[in-house]
Amino acid sequence: MNTLKERLRSGARLVGVLLRLPAEDLVEMVAISGFDFVVIDCEHGPNEVADLRRHIALAELHQVPVIVRVGSDEPALTLRALDQGAAGIIAPHIDTAAQAEALVDAVHYPPLGHRGFATYTRVGRFGTVDTAQHQARMLDETLVVGMIESPDGVRQAADILAVGGLDAIMIGTADLRASSTSTDPAPADSVQTVNQLLAAHGRWRMDIVGTRDAAAASFDDGAQLVVYNLAQSLMQHLADLRSVATDALSD
Repeated sequence: MNTLKERLRSGARLVGVLLRLPAEDLVEMVAISGFDFVVIDCEHGPNEVADLRRHIALAELHQVPVIVRVGSDEPALTLRALDQGAAGIIAPHIDTAAQAEALVDAVHYPPLGHRGFATYTRVGRFGTVDTAQHQARMLDETLVVGMIESPDGVRQAADILAVGGLDAIMIGTADLRASSTSTDPAPADSVQTVNQLLAAHGRWRMDIVGTRDAAAASFDDGAQLVVYNLAQSLMQHLADLRSVATDALSD
């Protein structure tokens, strides 16, 4: 199976699902449906590391990689998620180049970073892998995604994207809208600014969407990775299903 980064390097457009609720059945349903990856949200979701391990192991049985979204400045969770076999990390609230550097430092083994090295973990097949090959493989395959979610992050975007080892950016549009004031550019303009910089720097772009039409628009606009917010999509679907009673009354 080609890794996410191999597929992205070849020009593939990848679609995934973001899961906040710890539910192994949902992971398996997403995998069987043919999605390219799963994002497990440990920033806003209640997943603990034991839950996370089960989700990653189950997805791996279906050859679907898992990316883990950690909270702000959580190198310990980053380490443990990667040790359990996560294919990548998404880190929120990257406002400065220094924060992007700290993210890369937490994700990667030396010499690029300072992630603690161990091969007796799940990702090291419990000590059965060659250490040099493991170190090289993690450097080559692990996807590092930072989230720009504030006007400060937008202003610092060029410096953030200059950080070596940062592979992709996802814009947190909800936080960007919440943190923008009347003196800041309109959030839509900020999104456009970051997306233009991503294209100029040759970094991958991940968009989070709620509908199929929004996903198609993101791909058409240049995104390489699109992830559905399953909670949003599911709630929209449930509301649509529930509306049958109202529709029946109007007939």
